[in-house]
Amino acid sequence: MANIKSAKKRILVNRTKAERNKAIRSGVKTAIKKVHAAIEANDKSAASTALVSAISVIDKAAKRGVYHKNTASRKVSRLAQAVNKMA
Repeated sequence: MANIKSAKKRILVNRTKAERNKAIRSGVKTAIKKVHAAIEANDKSAASTALVSAISVIDKAAKRGVYHKNTASRKVSRLAQAVNKMA
């Protein structure tokens, strides 16, 4: 355990940020699952609306530094490709 005051603060701050990042990552996974569920149900309109919201969530996660921009781009690309294959 840390003895120095600043080190104790770093531990608290890191824990807070880790929880925030975990929540954001969880939200991204949920959005992606909604898109895949709509694709499985063969519902093109639901898949398209879920894709738009998923892209928004993924982009916000990348903007906040939870995901690297290339990782976010790859996730968006794969989701869009899956929705476009439905047609």
